[in-house]
Amino acid sequence: MQAIAARTGVVASATRRTTTMRRTVKAKPTKSSDSVWYGPDRPKFLGPFSDGLVPSYLTGEFPGDYGWDTSGLSADPETFKRYRTIEVIHARWAMLGALGCIFPEVLEKYSGVEFAEAVWFKAGAQIFSEDGLNYLGNPGLVHAQSIVATLVVQVLLMGAVEIYRANGEGPGGFGEGLDSLYPGGAFDPLGLADDPDTLAELKVKEIKNGRLAMLSMLGFFVQAIVTGKGPLDNLLTHLEEPGASNFYANYASTLA
Repeated sequence: MQAIAARTGVVASATRRTTTMRRTVKAKPTKSSDSVWYGPDRPKFLGPFSDGLVPSYLTGEFPGDYGWDTSGLSADPETFKRYRTIEVIHARWAMLGALGCIFPEVLEKYSGVEFAEAVWFKAGAQIFSEDGLNYLGNPGLVHAQSIVATLVVQVLLMGAVEIYRANGEGPGGFGEGLDSLYPGGAFDPLGLADDPDTLAELKVKEIKNGRLAMLSMLGFFVQAIVTGKGPLDNLLTHLEEPGASNFYANYASTLA
């Protein structure tokens, strides 16, 4: 009996040890504590000099949060949510717009594609010409001759898409239950959002590049007013003579 009891004790002891080992497996940390771009230790707008300047409501939960809100625009959670949505949407449009502004100039100069007008702020006027406006210079792609029809189509299509996005679903329940800013699913055919860690990093890259694109668009607007040239033409002129072709050399003296 003693031998049997001893064997039973050994088995029970081994069982207890095995159970204890399984219970000590560490769970995977959450993304907010993993990434350098999130959480309290994320990069701040003044780097190491930001201590005491970051508002308490900016906790690093969202991508692109560098702790800067000197005007208190994000103090109210609902206002913060609305502004964040507006910023992301405008950032995406700005990235598309910046590419669209410079791409025709690049194609015309380096690829030999012929445009009736490659400069972005002049190209739209072609719709009033006899030949109309041809996308990428090719009438077989998009050929527009009516500004009214173009405006109506854009308002209807873009308005419908934005309404569906804001409501959270499209016709027939398409996209129902998806996030209105980062829907994934059918809107992510490459599967970039399948991994949560990758998605968290891509969100940061998107908003950083989007903010840069918004500033680029502002620069394009100012350049168009001041120089009457496209962004590529302005860039090449500056690179040819950096000391002579810049804002200070050309315009600062007239503002003094």
